[in-house]
Amino acid sequence: MFHYDRGIKLTAIDLAVDVRRRQPRGFISHAHMDHMGRHEMAYCTPETARLYWHRLGERPVREMPYRESIEWNDFQLTALPAGHCWGSAMLLADDGNQRLLYTGDYKLGPSFTAEAAEPPCADILIMETTFGQPAYRMPSRDQVVEQLLGTVENALAVNKTPVIYAYVLGKAQEVTRMLTSNGIPVVQHPLAYEVSQIYEQTGCPLGDVQCYEGSIPAGSALVIPPKRQTAMEIPIPGKKTTIAVTGWANSPSTRYRLGVDVAIPLSDHADYDDLFETVEMVQPQVIFCTHGPKSFVQDLRGAGHNAHWLDETSRTALSQISS
Repeated sequence: MFHYDRGIKLTAIDLAVDVRRRQPRGFISHAHMDHMGRHEMAYCTPETARLYWHRLGERPVREMPYRESIEWNDFQLTALPAGHCWGSAMLLADDGNQRLLYTGDYKLGPSFTAEAAEPPCADILIMETTFGQPAYRMPSRDQVVEQLLGTVENALAVNKTPVIYAYVLGKAQEVTRMLTSNGIPVVQHPLAYEVSQIYEQTGCPLGDVQCYEGSIPAGSALVIPPKRQTAMEIPIPGKKTTIAVTGWANSPSTRYRLGVDVAIPLSDHADYDDLFETVEMVQPQVIFCTHGPKSFVQDLRGAGHNAHWLDETSRTALSQISS
């Protein structure tokens, strides 16, 4: 049903899945740069299409609204919410004999700016396993929101500017919505604000947010890209409290590694327990893991699952499911 050639391809229809190299036809699960290519024809949700054009320029797209299947030869292809960021989608491919679910980057549970993930039953599961280690069991979303709000409010109470480092697409918008829905206005770096405008234009309101234009109003939080991302620097007068929002904050060393005052475990990926819950929801006959620790394959096998790491060495497992 599929093969691996420096990326995933649905064999019968030659559809590349989250392949960064230019392809005749490519499915794009979401608009982060490590999942997109300048394809001759891209398949993605309408929201991802707008973000794709913003980042890589306008090019041909076949839009796939959530839950609306498209027919392609003997295949039925359906985009389903992934819970990762605005427009993010899982891909369900059904050829009449087998059902394959590709999760892409995803997260179970609620999000302020993405529809909750809807993993269906499938025979083959290709899953993203970034946090496939027991140490990455995240606190509840309510706890994370409470920690973020408390940190920001404490900074404002002592006339410090809360400076939140967040990816310009996805995390910046979710953090913004968390704050504005609790009465805290947000100023965004211009790179994040450009993306936020697309969120709002395509149906995801973010509340009281404005673009940085030389000053930061009193009582506002500032959202800017992480230090390792190339972006225009914003001068911050007075004192500040620096905050990183990342799932890696579950590790105590993250605050020191990132050079911030506070690291908050706000994740847009499934944590260790969510990965196992996904398997229970999908009930696959075979599982292929990507983008995480290879040790997670052994954890799945220890729980009785037919699991494999997906790369060039997966040919034996692939031949078994296609025979």
